[in-house]
Amino acid sequence: MTEKKDLMTPDGEVSPIDTDYQIGQDNVVIDVGPFGLDIHNRVFAISALTVIAFVILTVAFHGQVEPLFGALRSWLTTNLDWFFIAAGNVFVVACIALAVSPLGKVRLGGTEATPDFSYLGWFSMLFAAGMGIGLMFFGVSEPLSHFGSALGGTATEGGVRTDWAPLGAAAGDSEAALRLGMAATIFHWALHPWAIYAILALGLALFSFNKGLPLTIRSVFYPLLGERVWGWPGHVIDILAVFATLFGLATSLGLGASQAAAGLHYLFGVPEGTATQVVLVVAITMIALVSVLAGLEKGVKRLSEVNMTLAVLLMLFVIVVGPTVAILTGFFNNLAAYVQNLPALSNPVGREDANFAAGWTAFYWAWWISWSPFVGMFIARVSRGRTVREFIFSVLIVPSLACVLWMTVFGETAIAQLVRDNYTAAAEAALPLQLFSMLDVLPLAQITSFIAIVLVVVFFVTSSDSGSLVIDVIASGGKVHTPTPQRVFWVTFEGLVAIALILGGGLVALQAMAVSTGLPFTIVLLMSTVAVVMGLRSEPRGS
Repeated sequence: MTEKKDLMTPDGEVSPIDTDYQIGQDNVVIDVGPFGLDIHNRVFAISALTVIAFVILTVAFHGQVEPLFGALRSWLTTNLDWFFIAAGNVFVVACIALAVSPLGKVRLGGTEATPDFSYLGWFSMLFAAGMGIGLMFFGVSEPLSHFGSALGGTATEGGVRTDWAPLGAAAGDSEAALRLGMAATIFHWALHPWAIYAILALGLALFSFNKGLPLTIRSVFYPLLGERVWGWPGHVIDILAVFATLFGLATSLGLGASQAAAGLHYLFGVPEGTATQVVLVVAITMIALVSVLAGLEKGVKRLSEVNMTLAVLLMLFVIVVGPTVAILTGFFNNLAAYVQNLPALSNPVGREDANFAAGWTAFYWAWWISWSPFVGMFIARVSRGRTVREFIFSVLIVPSLACVLWMTVFGETAIAQLVRDNYTAAAEAALPLQLFSMLDVLPLAQITSFIAIVLVVVFFVTSSDSGSLVIDVIASGGKVHTPTPQRVFWVTFEGLVAIALILGGGLVALQAMAVSTGLPFTIVLLMSTVAVVMGLRSEPRGS
């Protein structure tokens, strides 16, 4: 895809939806000199005013809202963990069923459509947008947490760090604890999150490129709502999508800021704390603004490819200088452990490890779901020309294997340092610092730690840039090409929301808002799964 190509013009046979709705018909268009606005009057107004009010109130009363955020996160994950886990299972089953069914032959964009990006460019963009900062933050900390809790059979909670024993414990057996901990980690980064992204991305691509509807979340619901989708039911869906995207991104940006601050303190002695994190958010938001002005092709695409190159180089370096044999054999052993433990890990009821299900899995699923409008729309925009089967298997399998490899490389290395070398600094460090503590005992630690900080920053920028693009499309009624000042507005407020949440409780506040916005959007996503199946059934299929 290039920005000059008309994405909405199908190539070959499609089954369009006949509607009188015109993209942008409810928009307000304002031209003031070189600046302009082209916004959906209700979706943009309600979303923007609510976000502005949230930022002002959270910053003004951050001392009072901090305990509120903590209580909100705890209540949601403890009482609704079964709902999030069950919903995640539905998305995985639905994706696999669609891929292997005859509906898998449907081509996005028409029967004669061809892909707009190479596989390398495609994978780079969807992977950088879909997982970036999370992999950097949790690549060392999550395997260490699950390994320690499984090995010791502990389940403790203190501050922002929680060690839940996954599926019980493997007390005293380091090899069993290693496999159990890695299986629990992979569970949170493999099929389930990518299925969440895939189902919404597929719906957006189908109803926009094949059905001729606006590239916005409400369009997916046309089979269920009909023409009512252009009224208030559709407005509510799009507003929820804006909130989910904004707060899901803010969670990731907050994690990235805390890790970058820890890395700067480790390398250069920069003081850690809230002030440093706020300065980082401001600085990186400014970089994201430059990327926004450069456009999708020159901005996000190039940054994503640079980031993927750096990430691969860092990973290869750790493989070579770390416990190479353990990493290479562990990749396959961890995959096997994941498959073996998948039924128990994905069981939504009757869990003996309820703390793990609530403290980890429920938060993760809500976080991925809150990211789904952002990642789903971004994947849809760059996936025109793929068949449904190719799309689903590529979006599910390739990134999942990449995540397994990443977690194996960094997790196995950190655990080997702990078990084999009795190096406890990484395991005892605060979560944002654990990656740097692991790299500290490897060669060229200063260089690799600096590269890790650069990766966090660039992942931050690509997520912010891509997220602003998606929110802007939703808030402009599905218009793909809109005035740049609108994206500047959303990039700016992504940073401001992250700052507000950092001031209002740090990691706990970030997680609370991700779960809160993920909950209503889980219902939206479940309904969209039905609508996608209905939409695919009417499409012509290739040979």
